Formats: sequence, structure tokens, C-alpha cells
Amino acid sequence: MAARETIRQMLGPGRRLDAGRVCEVVELVEGSPRKIAQLVECLWDEDAAVANRAADALERLTREKPERAQRWKDPLLGLMAEAAEKKLRWNLALLVPRLKLTVVECRRAAATLHGYLDDPSSIVKTAALHGLADLTRQDAQSLPAVLELLRVTGRSGTAAIHPTNKGPFVGTPAMRARSRILLKKLENPPKKQRPGSSLHMFK
Repeated sequence: MAARETIRQMLGPGRRLDAGRVCEVVELVEGSPRKIAQLVECLWDEDAAVANRAADALERLTREKPERAQRWKDPLLGLMAEAAEKKLRWNLALLVPRLKLTVVECRRAAATLHGYLDDPSSIVKTAALHGLADLTRQDAQSLPAVLELLRVTGRSGTAAIHPTNKGPFVGTPAMRARSRILLKKLENPPKKQRPGSSLHMFK
């Protein structure tokens, strides 16, 4: 990396959905934690490719340490509701539920994630299911409804009742597979689990 190269410059090259230099950015921020503010700022970049890669990098950085993004909780909740880019959506769907949220904030996030189930992208839909499952760690009252959603979505070829009452929808193969994995994790939680730990869609 050039001496004066910014995170914004590192995230710039490449097509909209390319990973680009995300791994380099993650390594840089892990070594210089104060630079995370530069990364977060890029989530609102006018270049969709930059915003997408910034979200990818931040999602990776918060898998084990969600507290890294905690100070930006409110703007991230707002961005998740406004996001239109599918890569931005699926990364926020995984990231935001990891943060420490109030019950009101959990339900605000859940409402957005239910809306993501209408997204044309299978990855966005699958990430939304994961996010809804993750939110149950902080909003226990949502667990029965999420378990039912995962049970129905996990059945091969079965049409689920859309949570926003828009009629039935059929889960994609990725949604069905992920639903079964999430259901198993929620129904059989580990005896020892780190407080605030995510269900981790990716390893």
C-alpha cells in the first residue's frame, strides 16, 4: 500500500460486486484499529462498489469482535433500512444483529430483515434469515416466530407464509439449507457460548 493511500482508495478498484482488496483492508484495520472510522465512512460512499466492499470488510471485522462497530449502531440501523445494493444488504443483515441492541432496536432491525425476504437475491434472503435468528439472542420473545419461519422455510419445496402478510413465498435451496442449520443451532444451543456471540454464517 502506498504511504498515503486511503482506505477509500484501496476499496475503489474493481466492479461493483468484486471483492477487490477487502482482505488487505481488513488486515490494515486489524493492525490500526483507529482506521475503522475511515472504513465505516465508506459505507455511504456515492460509488456503490466502494460501499459494497466497505460493508464486506466491516462484516469480516465484526465476526469475532462485533464491538468494533458498536459506536456506529444508530447509523448502521438506518443504513440497513435504506440500503438498495444487494451486497450492502447481505453484509448489513449479518453485521447489525451482532451489535448490542435494545429490544426496540432488535424489532426495528427485524422489520427491515423481513423486508429483505422480498429481495431478488438468494444471498440477501439467506442473510436475512440468519440475521433474524441472531436477533433472538437479544429479543427472546421473537424466538417462537423465527423458529416457525425457519421450520417452514427449511422444508424442501414448501411455500412459507410471508412474515409481512404478502402471501406465500418459496425458499431458495440456499435458504432451505441455511434454515435447517440455523434451526439446529437455535433448538440445540451450545452449553458454553460466549456472551453476545453471533451464530456465524461464515467461518
